[in-house]
Amino acid sequence: MYTKLWLDYVTDDNGCIVSFDGDLSDNKLIDNAVNELRSCNCLKDLNIVLGFTDDSSLGDEGYRISTSVMGYKIEAYKDTGLIYGAFRFISLYRLSEDKTISVTEVPVNKLRMLNHWDNMDGSIERGYSGNSFFFVNNDLVINERTKDYARILCSLGYNGVVINNVNVKGEACNLINEKFIYKVKELEELFYSYGVKLYLCLNYAAPIEDPDVGSADPLDEKVIKWWEDKFDYIYSIIPRLGGFLVKADSEGRPGPFTYGRTQAEGANLLARAIAPHHGIIIWRCFVYNCQQDWRDLKTDRACAAYDYFHDLDGQFDDNVILQIKNGPMDFQIREPVTPLFGKMPKTNQMIEFQIAQEYTGQQRHVCYLIPWFKEVLGFETYAENAGKNGSKVVDVVSGKTFGYKYSGMCAVTNTGNDENWTGHDLAAANLYGFGRLSFDPSLSSEEIANEWIGLTYGNDEKVRENILKILMMSWPAYEKYSAPLGIGWMVCPAEHYGPDPDGYEYSRWGTYHKATHDTVGLERNSTGTGYSMQYNEPNASMYENVDTTPDELLLFFHKVPYDHVLKSGKTVIQHIYDTHFEGAEDVETMARLWDELNGMIDHNAFKRVFERFEHQLWHSKEWRDVINSYFYRKTLIEDEKGRELY
Repeated sequence: MYTKLWLDYVTDDNGCIVSFDGDLSDNKLIDNAVNELRSCNCLKDLNIVLGFTDDSSLGDEGYRISTSVMGYKIEAYKDTGLIYGAFRFISLYRLSEDKTISVTEVPVNKLRMLNHWDNMDGSIERGYSGNSFFFVNNDLVINERTKDYARILCSLGYNGVVINNVNVKGEACNLINEKFIYKVKELEELFYSYGVKLYLCLNYAAPIEDPDVGSADPLDEKVIKWWEDKFDYIYSIIPRLGGFLVKADSEGRPGPFTYGRTQAEGANLLARAIAPHHGIIIWRCFVYNCQQDWRDLKTDRACAAYDYFHDLDGQFDDNVILQIKNGPMDFQIREPVTPLFGKMPKTNQMIEFQIAQEYTGQQRHVCYLIPWFKEVLGFETYAENAGKNGSKVVDVVSGKTFGYKYSGMCAVTNTGNDENWTGHDLAAANLYGFGRLSFDPSLSSEEIANEWIGLTYGNDEKVRENILKILMMSWPAYEKYSAPLGIGWMVCPAEHYGPDPDGYEYSRWGTYHKATHDTVGLERNSTGTGYSMQYNEPNASMYENVDTTPDELLLFFHKVPYDHVLKSGKTVIQHIYDTHFEGAEDVETMARLWDELNGMIDHNAFKRVFERFEHQLWHSKEWRDVINSYFYRKTLIEDEKGRELY
């Protein structure tokens, strides 16, 4: 079967369309696909055919693009695939030198989502690129920018977006009530017309506010009925709503623990109420005791996700997905991979990353995070009974390992209402990169970066080479001048920005390094907190032993003396000194590489990044000097290279 939807159009001397040969469907997805192609100036002289194929291997979202003497053909099995294919064709055509394009692409992950932490008042929790473009003055806004955002997401391969903060409070509770639900419906229809499903965060404790219920106990019949009625109402108005993301029992949020119930009982309450409407519940595994005593050497926040969820495997309904952070703590520059991956074969899982640079420079420092995400996805979990399906994290979260019904990747987004969307122009590489990575995790960090550079700045070889060097240097550089050897958390608690080695050391948050005058690090092996034993073998044994633990995670797992010799041959203290000096020097190199592009790219874009580098140059040295001085004062050990310590 082949259906011709669009063949050609004719333009006048000014490039305006004057005639159109083809049958435009009422289907908004196809309409938008056609409109994107015919409004792109670089395609105006081409013959392009959009059409359906009976090749079901493309699934709902895959596409095939081919070139012939007649022009180009974009084929898909379903209409969603056509709009993804149309956007991908535009990108490939712009990037291609000989303009011969032949690709077949099917997304690896079922869910490829962005989580917004936007508040109704317009603020964004951990937002670094302006205010929300969804919410202004406690109102939901739908305008041309919203449409452009839907286009951006589709063009990058995303298929889901959560628009409001997981900490649902105040006016945000009304997104599922009469006050805003028809605006939510309008927004859902806009996103759906670009292949993107809309999701909302909800307040698990909402029934407490109803005087006829007054509880959020998941086994209370009144609570059950309240949610059944609520979802019936929501889906009667928005039948295609994707579902809901839920945070409970964390940072003071009420949840099933409040009533002596399990996380599975809490999630299943919502899952069963939403099941008749084919919605899903994404249950965030950010649960831990935030009242930890810093004197307690056994309680470990890193253990919390595993402790609360592992034994519940198989108890969650099949329309529940556990959304699990990539590491056991909180988006640090370096953490081990969460041990839950590969340990819950009967429970849907998706991985949560953060492209909002909360702990990695807050979009004032350049920090290309895709190489870090690639390392996480490539981590071998050694999951039992994986067989030939593979047991790396990427295999688990794609559903390949255990055949999950729902699975995938999501990221806390870095977008806001700044003119350039992401505050730092180079931070857009993370927005682009995560979309491409979640669609095709086999892509390398360099491939993704090169695509983004070409589409953003053009094909000049000098521009491409310099920006690629900057991006690929940036994550290692940030790690060098911030937190050493996997220890993390040497950051100001209030804003998570800037150096403060003891800022979290005596807090309730479980984020300690335990540095003394002769040792540093936390024992997380079997004689310490036991965290290392949560992993499958041989990872458990690797992390158990100080000699086999990778250097980059040494202080996360072990308490060692400062003269402990790393695999590099350096002592811990000399590694700390050296990397912090090297990191600041790397920023100088990156700034120089950018400065070389003056006059070669748009002046305003150049100036914005130049100003960010001026700040990063100063701030990286501040990091260097504060952290090095902290450890020098603790140890009184001089730098072997004689550099100044304070």
